[in-house]
Amino acid sequence: MAYVQYRDVNKSFGDTEVLHDINLDIEEGEFVVLVGPSGCGKSTTLRLVAGLEDITSGTISIGDTVVNDMAPKDRDIAMVFQNYALYPHMNVYDNMGFGLKLRKMDESEIKERVHEAAGILGIENLLGRKPKELSGGQRQRVALGRAIVRQPKVFLFDEPLSNLDAKLRVQMRREIKKLHATLGTTMIYVTHDQVEAMTMGDRIVVMKDGYVHQFDSPLKVYSEPNDRFVAGFIGSPSMNFIPAEVKSDGDVALSAGDLTFGVPPAMRNQLTGYQHQETILGIRPEDIHYADGKAESSNIFEFTVDVSEPMGNEVYLYFTLNGEGLVGRIGGHKNFSPNQQVRLRFDLEKGHLFNPESGERLQ
Repeated sequence: MAYVQYRDVNKSFGDTEVLHDINLDIEEGEFVVLVGPSGCGKSTTLRLVAGLEDITSGTISIGDTVVNDMAPKDRDIAMVFQNYALYPHMNVYDNMGFGLKLRKMDESEIKERVHEAAGILGIENLLGRKPKELSGGQRQRVALGRAIVRQPKVFLFDEPLSNLDAKLRVQMRREIKKLHATLGTTMIYVTHDQVEAMTMGDRIVVMKDGYVHQFDSPLKVYSEPNDRFVAGFIGSPSMNFIPAEVKSDGDVALSAGDLTFGVPPAMRNQLTGYQHQETILGIRPEDIHYADGKAESSNIFEFTVDVSEPMGNEVYLYFTLNGEGLVGRIGGHKNFSPNQQVRLRFDLEKGHLFNPESGERLQ
């Protein structure tokens, strides 16, 4: 295994710049997930490591070796694609061992590696079958096995689960994480699915428009987002954003239309220098709580229910503030009806503040 390093990497297709000054240090044995909306450059970032695209400027290193001008076959990487890319006329055994045969490896070594990988993935009983005889999940395991037998320094995954149904995706997420724990090899994984990113990555690279917005652990990305984009992209339902004005006549408060939010001490420090200016209050749906008629606390307000979505152990409650649609995740088995009046408490201890122009989170 090896570390992977991007230094000032830029990529253009003709006059179109798609990656801008990418700087990443992926540690040896780490599982890193690149995530972002379609067209953000995450797959291109991965393909540059594989050598499937050429770098416009900057350097990429695998271990101590700069690989900018190195052919893909010489980079000691293995890539797993979205469409599996299996040879339809070969059985599973031959699909998994084909790359080793091209290297002129001894047949006994090929057999040992293929059976070892098949054992890890639980597909030993499938070695004689053709791809057309396999389910989607089985084909994905074969594609993983073909990568494992090469024993590469780095595994690259380009949205490998997007063709699977929801239940199988959950199962394969676990399988790939178990595989990483077993092999301990450096893995770089591309997905547009934030749940995959949060549950699989040791660290997450959040991208938009060819820029890296944050490279951190899943918990830090969720609880301490660098900016409004990261805050809104990570989390489901996404974070609520409320335009507000900072009031400082006596105690600091946030004014949002007819509502005035009391500001907890930690948040007051972030508002130093923002008196009588606009800001954006961000609050996650799970930090909006149902308050019964007897509840006494700050930041409790009455709203009209627009829509409620029962989810079993919780309810997604949609309502409106100053024309902005908001959502709360209300725990328990409560029933709400459209146009019902409800009291909701906003837990600003867990809220965030953002600069309305730059989008950066106030520190």
